[in-house]
Amino acid sequence: MFLALRELRFARVRFGLMGAVIALISVLMVMLSGLSEGLVKDGVSGLQNLPVTSFAFERGVQHDSAFSRSVVDVSAVEKWRDRPDVADAAPYGNLLVNTESERGVEIDLAMFGVRPDSFLSPEVGEGSRLDGADGVVVSRTALDEGLRIGDTITVDRLGTRLRVVGATEGQNTFGHVDVGYLPLSTWQRLKAGVGPDEAMPGHAAREITAVAVRAEPGATVDLAAGDAAAGTESLPVEESFGASPGFTAETTTLQLIQGFLYAISALVAGAFFAVWAIQRRHEVAVLRAMGASGRWVLRDALTQAFVLLLASVAVGAAAGVGLGALMTGGGVPFALSAPNVTAAAAGLIVLGLVGAGAAVARIAAIDPATALGGNR
Repeated sequence: MFLALRELRFARVRFGLMGAVIALISVLMVMLSGLSEGLVKDGVSGLQNLPVTSFAFERGVQHDSAFSRSVVDVSAVEKWRDRPDVADAAPYGNLLVNTESERGVEIDLAMFGVRPDSFLSPEVGEGSRLDGADGVVVSRTALDEGLRIGDTITVDRLGTRLRVVGATEGQNTFGHVDVGYLPLSTWQRLKAGVGPDEAMPGHAAREITAVAVRAEPGATVDLAAGDAAAGTESLPVEESFGASPGFTAETTTLQLIQGFLYAISALVAGAFFAVWAIQRRHEVAVLRAMGASGRWVLRDALTQAFVLLLASVAVGAAAGVGLGALMTGGGVPFALSAPNVTAAAAGLIVLGLVGAGAAVARIAAIDPATALGGNR
């Protein structure tokens, strides 16, 4: 480590420029990590907060649009509830609507139709829980958009009036739209396009989007057997996220960008240390002539790379977290968590070491005769 640390002090400007590049890559990685997590939270937090393990959709429905296309008969709920590995099952409805409050606040809502006495009925952080045919509990973030507890909202085109009775404790969104929980019977009227003074068709009272299934603690639900009995097609809750509008495209794009940044980090570190290895060739040859082993030389070079990468990534990650704190709450779907930031930083360091190791491995086997002029 003596040679590695001495070179870091001696070539401060050169190593500083390299460190600045790695730090900027770290900032980008942290920001992308925050955007990825923020988009996931903004896209499917409403589903993440539901105490379910799987959804049973209509058989044969397209998985990427299951929540908007699936129609299941409510009788499937009892068939799922009777399964031995299922703790409970409940009807679930999903519908996107445009609404406007009496004070002129226009807001889109993802209406989740649930039975008020089921396990899907949300806990509230403000106001009262779901009760009554015209009540609706909205996401806490909907209050930030201008809604208030006690407001009356009108559903566009239908004229159905709903009263905001409560709000959840945290964010509940679906497809970047705030969630509104309302009684299943009211949701079925909205789904059927029935206005407040119109009679609802008989079949509409039996239709739901999916069956929400909750497994017994520690048990794994046999989805294939349950689907065979109920005539449905199930998706584990994590897989159902892909049915949220734009979820798969958004997350895949950001994951690809993150992958490219990891590759760029390895290439940048590898290119820098390749040039540095060529410049210090004779110094390393002298060390080999004095008895240093190839393993020692490689360890010395990797120590140098590790110190540079660790310091640069730490500075970049701290800057990224600081910028992220400024973005949080500013209307941008951005969220940071310690595990994600740590994983991104560790990935940059590891791949940087891989790139540096591949570049400096050649000097570990340098011929000691080079130091004695044997190559001239």
